[in-house]
Amino acid sequence: MSQSFTDLGLIAELVRSVAEEGYSVPTPIQAQAIPVILAGGDVLAAAQTGTGKTAGFTLPLLQRLNAAPLAQRTPRSARALVLTPTRELAAQVEEAIRTYGRHLGLSSTLIFGGVGINPQIDAMRRGVDILVATPGRLLDHLQQKTVDLGKVEVLVLDEADRMLDMGFIRDIKRILAILPKRRQNLLFSATFSDDIRDLANGLLDAPKMIEVARRNADSELVAQRIHPVDASRKRALLSHLISRGDWRQVLVFTRTKHGANRLAEQLDQDGISASAIHGNKSQSARTKALASFKEGSIRVLVATDIAARGLDIEELPHVVNYELPNVPHDYVHRIGRTGRAGNNGEAISLVSADENAYLADIERLIRRRVEREVIAGFEPGTAPPAAPQAEPRRPPQPAGRPGQRSTRPRTPQKSAPEKPAPSVKPAAAKPAPIAQPARRRDDRRPTPALLGGQPRRTG
Repeated sequence: MSQSFTDLGLIAELVRSVAEEGYSVPTPIQAQAIPVILAGGDVLAAAQTGTGKTAGFTLPLLQRLNAAPLAQRTPRSARALVLTPTRELAAQVEEAIRTYGRHLGLSSTLIFGGVGINPQIDAMRRGVDILVATPGRLLDHLQQKTVDLGKVEVLVLDEADRMLDMGFIRDIKRILAILPKRRQNLLFSATFSDDIRDLANGLLDAPKMIEVARRNADSELVAQRIHPVDASRKRALLSHLISRGDWRQVLVFTRTKHGANRLAEQLDQDGISASAIHGNKSQSARTKALASFKEGSIRVLVATDIAARGLDIEELPHVVNYELPNVPHDYVHRIGRTGRAGNNGEAISLVSADENAYLADIERLIRRRVEREVIAGFEPGTAPPAAPQAEPRRPPQPAGRPGQRSTRPRTPQKSAPEKPAPSVKPAAAKPAPIAQPARRRDDRRPTPALLGGQPRRTG
């Protein structure tokens, strides 16, 4: 017999909010985590992306804070702190807190980079019950003394594995040093790595370890498929797949920000509405692109791994790896954007020959061989040879222009025959250097990155 949210010990106000969102049966991660958190214990939890981790900690967190309301809040303080690696995930978590806590009298606010700091200072002036933040911007507030963490009762690290991947470990340790020693600690992650276990050992006190899926598992609800193709024909194949299948909502992953911009522009030229989202985009541009994608005014959202972490798009049917990630764990996170909340999804990867090493690492991690399917007309090795690039024509240089040196190689001018001086030998003109076409960052052949590297962080 399946459990209900009431069976887990949640109060009527929270059960009502959950029912209003259309949920009646808790997911496995919720069923195991909620009772432990309600009892005040520390938790180390891992589950597949999209299995309800956010509700798994927001619901009991709201209930614990509601059970002991403060008569008066301390200025600039928070009773609970939720740290996330990206702006999008922070916004998603704070939205969940407001949604599930709509029938309670608790307050929450959001702090992340890329937007003005003054509205955040105003929001924290009277203090809040729950503060959701990214580490970098939170440290900015701490340095300016606009946030006080001395009253924190509960700490949540969400997507902790990604925070470590992005190089936030030093920032996290600086924040931990400021927090009160006595507090409840909840560490949630999409995957369990040895680094996560090391962090947990120094942070958690006799935690309950919850692992719903096997370590680093991919979702069984996601149909995965590989389309081998030459790198030069990936864009054409992607346009063909979207048009042939009449895909209306597709999340496409690239490795670089420049590649995301370029692909979105090319798809637009093919008549497929697209927008890019990555760390160099302003927060308003990212929010607008995501809203347009969710409402269906654009068909394709092209994203980098960092920007897409935390995106929660209801019933997203298609995810495409335009380029395979060089870190195998990122593949699990990417395809986890579809097949969420019990819905089926499809994850397509366009793989060129120079990405076979990445593919081997991914299949080793997920412990399965992904189905291959060659699309007719896009067979590998059939791409036409690149046309030779014509040398650009240079405009004629005006003679006698002061202060300007000619870039043409010097040639001897014809004149009347003249007997050369016997001791002087004419110098041979040096040939002009041949200009080499500049190589873009995206044109370099990828090599597997060291897993121990620290990528630059954003947010």
